[in-house]
Amino acid sequence: MSPGCYYEPIDDHHYKPTPHASGAWAPDEQHFSPLGGLVVHALDRHRAGCPDDGLVLSRISYDILGRLALDECEIRVETVRPGRTIELLEAVVRIAGRPVVRARAWFLAAFDTTAVAGGPEDRLTPPESLKPWHLSEVWPGGYIDSVDVRPVAPPRPGRTAAWISTPLDLVAGTPVTPLASYLALVDTANGIAARQSPTAWMFPNVDLTVHLHRQPRGDWTGLDTTVAFGPSGQGLTSTVLHDVDGPVGHAQQILTVRPLPGK
Repeated sequence: MSPGCYYEPIDDHHYKPTPHASGAWAPDEQHFSPLGGLVVHALDRHRAGCPDDGLVLSRISYDILGRLALDECEIRVETVRPGRTIELLEAVVRIAGRPVVRARAWFLAAFDTTAVAGGPEDRLTPPESLKPWHLSEVWPGGYIDSVDVRPVAPPRPGRTAAWISTPLDLVAGTPVTPLASYLALVDTANGIAARQSPTAWMFPNVDLTVHLHRQPRGDWTGLDTTVAFGPSGQGLTSTVLHDVDGPVGHAQQILTVRPLPGK
């Protein structure tokens, strides 16, 4: 096992998670955040044989279908809707032969739209000027231990903005795209703005959807996150995604909220 990665490649489609990928809800499960990045890596590999068509990933939606055991996973990708300017891919993650994640990704053509570009301009305070937050004081797990979290302001229940980075490679000995590395940290959003203590309440997300209006750059993933709990067991984590230049898109996670047994 490489001490500096989340996954060891076995072959073109199979990967073994390291303890750094272990989850916050259970130590024998994978945290979804690095697995989400691994799916993007698989999509990139699938498209590697394509000519340089200029298509860029603009939306990816993940549905988490079952328990993500900390065990060897298989990822298969197919092209659902081929096209020269719009393309849809689907990736399925299997553990022990059972589908556990299904993801669909839209790739759109890149054109020069600088003349009409515009949107929110608010930037987060740069991470270099912020102090680290030991998120492991709130959450257990190898993944949480592996990340550098720097809040922009003191974290509050249901509302936190923070930068996330990691010194670890996503896949041992394998180059990955900046986008795969960026998206490998986005699922952390549900943990930085918890409305209730995870020792009393469960609120795992069953999906993650990311929309991008610009391709992120740099080594930091910025999360400006708000969490809402409804009165009947559902919750929503909503995040404005940032890089060092400003907003790049949005992420949404639907939550199943319930008290821990015995609480």
